[in-house]
Amino acid sequence: MLIPPEPLFAKESPVSSGRLPSRDKVAPRDQWNLKKIFASDAAWRRAFTSWRGEIGRYAAFKGRLGTIDGLEAFLAFDSDFDRQSEKLLLYAYLKSVEDMTNTVYQGMKDEISVALAAAAQAASYARPEILAAPKSVWKERMASPRLARWHRTLSELLRLKPHTLGGKEERIIALTAEMGQTPSKAFRLLTDADFTFGAIKDENGVERQLTHETFSVFLHSPDRAVRKRAFETFYKTFDGHKNSLAALLEGSVRGDIFHAKARGYANALDAALFVENIPAQVYENLIAGVHRALPTLYRYYELRRKKMRLNKIHFYDTYVPIQSDIKIRHTWDEAVELVGKALAPLGSGYVRTLQKGLTVARWADRYENVGKQSGAFSYGGYDTLPYIMINYKPDLIESVFTMAHEGGHSMHSYLSAKHQSYEDYNYVIFLAEIASTFNEQLLAEHLIETAEEKRLRLWLINRQIDAVRATIFRQTMFSEFEQRIHEAAQQGEPLGIAPIRKIYRELLETYFGPAFTLDDDLELECLRIPHFYRGFYVYKYATGMSAAIALARRVRRGGEAERLDYFKMLEGGCSAPPLELLRRAGVDMLKPTAVDEAMNYFEELLDRFEAES
Repeated sequence: MLIPPEPLFAKESPVSSGRLPSRDKVAPRDQWNLKKIFASDAAWRRAFTSWRGEIGRYAAFKGRLGTIDGLEAFLAFDSDFDRQSEKLLLYAYLKSVEDMTNTVYQGMKDEISVALAAAAQAASYARPEILAAPKSVWKERMASPRLARWHRTLSELLRLKPHTLGGKEERIIALTAEMGQTPSKAFRLLTDADFTFGAIKDENGVERQLTHETFSVFLHSPDRAVRKRAFETFYKTFDGHKNSLAALLEGSVRGDIFHAKARGYANALDAALFVENIPAQVYENLIAGVHRALPTLYRYYELRRKKMRLNKIHFYDTYVPIQSDIKIRHTWDEAVELVGKALAPLGSGYVRTLQKGLTVARWADRYENVGKQSGAFSYGGYDTLPYIMINYKPDLIESVFTMAHEGGHSMHSYLSAKHQSYEDYNYVIFLAEIASTFNEQLLAEHLIETAEEKRLRLWLINRQIDAVRATIFRQTMFSEFEQRIHEAAQQGEPLGIAPIRKIYRELLETYFGPAFTLDDDLELECLRIPHFYRGFYVYKYATGMSAAIALARRVRRGGEAERLDYFKMLEGGCSAPPLELLRRAGVDMLKPTAVDEAMNYFEELLDRFEAES
């Protein structure tokens, strides 16, 4: 989930702009180094077999958790077992996303998922038994130096006590874990492995495969006919599977509601927020703040329509830069160097570590290949490298920002693991999305400040406007969609394709405004968002960028004290509640000021673009 005295860069390997290479044709230097986890599949198999054999040992602790001796022994075993499972799962998962059609690695991932579910069932008695102790015993536990290593773990157990069930009920919940993954698993395999979108010609007349990744490239094309053709072709595939995709989404939503009801939460949103210790006020502040700023967003769409000389503006007109004739290309090595310069306010140690990770240390799996999972992510463990999956496109500036973004995640993991114990290193996603977007903010400001030509500067300002639009406005719309479909399901309403499209259409009209032309195909967008299978995840992108804007300004305008305040959050892991760690860095998300500052920043960018263009 993380130094040489000077940057060391390998030679850039070519990537075909047309046909994709198979996985076995990808150069080793362009792949992540998973041998740092296990030397081979056979080594993984041996470790997995040994680890799986330990599951039965959980039974030996049952009935012994009321004493300090018994509790200490259980927590030590559970921690070691979990730490090994982290490595096993990480290896299997990362191998599986290299090529989603490779049944060997899909099988390994499934094996460990089944074993983890069995382990959860075997340990399901523990939480109720630990919590059953009287206050006097809890007082002794929290004062015991022998249990100091797990102080935060025990404190979290107490916080979650109102939503912890009895031993039998917890076992039943654990039994549902494996089948609960089915909607997400089916969605991924369907959209990443089974879907084929065909090929279309780009603005140069070159036929290129249409994939999840190249869809973004086509939407940045200066040729409107290409953008429109890519949009319609892409969604034609989703339209052909819309009923199945709606059923999978409904299954995921109803799973969220089941777990929320079973544990006594008011609804699925409350359950998701409570787990990370985030008050509902944060969610409400986000939606309210973004709604207040919607007139500014409408103003931007109208400005974009006029600048592009369009009679009507469609969704496929919103990603191409207004000045689309500007071409910027960065090879992987050039992007690594550029990101390093932009992140200079974070200090030379941070920059050297990240640059080494992105090059010779092989944290990253760089390019798209046949069957590779779409998108990008950072995923590592306490005892592993903080790996990055990316589908880098040299001709797409967004790929450079994705590198900075995922690098922020990986450095957060690196610093957290370096400064915290295993029990306290694994920060919540709410904070993770701040660390990643913070890096994007530094990159954007660096590029704008160093742009020597006015046209390039305007292009970069336009890009930053669109970044705020995509990360705050768009993700907040997604958040409202999640909230509304969960509410509908909880009230017993059906969630077939028609009601899902209706809800999404209403939100599209709210967020794009009355002057925007909405294509019916855009209603299908809600069926292709993988994050909807991790209930109430996407709001963290919006709150993350809001906090990141405030923190990046604070660090850039401040000095060593402000930088160190920010590093306290990066190094803090989960050693304190997330809002407390964020407050130490300089932002209070319980107040509306962070979202309001981000919305003011959006308006400032728009004013500047209008004034200079």
